[in-house]
Amino acid sequence: MASRLFSLAKPFLNPKFPNLRSFSTSFLITKTPKKHKPKRPKPDSPRTRSVTPDSNKIPHFESLLARDAKYRFLTKTKEFLSKQPEQILRLDDAGKLYRELGFPRGRKVTKFISRYPLLFTSYRHSDNKIWLGFTDFMDQLLLEERSIMETMEEDRVTRIRKLLMMSKNKRIPLSKIYHKRLIFGIPEDFRDKIGKYPDYFRLVVEDDGKQILELVNWDPSLAVSALEKEFLVNEDKVKKAFKFPVKYGKDLGLEENDVKKLNLLNTLPLVSPYSDGWKLDSWSLEAEKYRVGIIHEFLSLTLEKRALIHHIVEFKEEFSLTRQTYEMLKRQPWTFYLAGTEMNWAVFLKDGYDENGNLIDKDPLLVFNEKLYKFAQMQQEEEEEEEISGFREKLQGD
Repeated sequence: MASRLFSLAKPFLNPKFPNLRSFSTSFLITKTPKKHKPKRPKPDSPRTRSVTPDSNKIPHFESLLARDAKYRFLTKTKEFLSKQPEQILRLDDAGKLYRELGFPRGRKVTKFISRYPLLFTSYRHSDNKIWLGFTDFMDQLLLEERSIMETMEEDRVTRIRKLLMMSKNKRIPLSKIYHKRLIFGIPEDFRDKIGKYPDYFRLVVEDDGKQILELVNWDPSLAVSALEKEFLVNEDKVKKAFKFPVKYGKDLGLEENDVKKLNLLNTLPLVSPYSDGWKLDSWSLEAEKYRVGIIHEFLSLTLEKRALIHHIVEFKEEFSLTRQTYEMLKRQPWTFYLAGTEMNWAVFLKDGYDENGNLIDKDPLLVFNEKLYKFAQMQQEEEEEEEISGFREKLQGD
């Protein structure tokens, strides 16, 4: 009986048994699907480590950085396409310009284009190549933006003059202002308009070909910082803006009120960013007051009262900033808020925002950008045709 069972089982042990050739195990799940795998924690590094502890974070400031990241492709692609001769770009080339267009390397640019059907479009040209460009609706928005730029030209000229007046030698390389122009609302073609203001600016070309923008005339009425203006309105608020505490021994037995008075004596007077503070000893208390005032005034000149540290450090030579800028700003949490990661963090001027995180003084260009973000959120043109039609009527009425 056992021999019969053994002989019957023998064909199944034979690898050449014909039925086994048609047998497949492809239906078996041999690997855990990626979506079911536990996510690996991000490695702790300056790229991921927050510059501010979670317990001290202010949500509305952090959310602004998240919004910037969300619309990075929109803002950078809009800026890049606007500078092209015909405001179009071949799709094959767009896929290689991930840095310029603001999308991650290795991703398909078409995926990001499809997110903004009201603003960007792709089409096949007569050369049988697919091109990226603006929609007709986006063209109308750009005309509105250009109109705002023209209206605000005098304001932008004043911002550039104040930057030059703060600088060490009253001169800044033109390329630096151009590269950081967006945070000040300076238009793309401002270099072509410098000749319109010979009483304010002078363009100098050095031996190496570098173009330098110089201040022609000093205007005392502009040499008044935002802090000085605020001091005239709310003296107590300015007194609390910065703190430069005095180091003292505990054996002195000072009371809290005495400590405040002593610190206030050490803090005031502040040093104007429009003074020759760069001549002070770099490690003196007065020099630190000067640098803090420089950054405060710099941020007050930006549209959103904030800037990435890379924007500020770009002018380190002109504003006599040191490598201790990060530590210096951390010592002034009453006025500055630091957000982002250690590798790429931003500085917010708290005075520029209300308690809900809204800008107190909103530039017309920022109002336009908010409108642009609103249209960017729309996925289907048909669903929003009524609102867009109303917006077009408003443009025609203006």
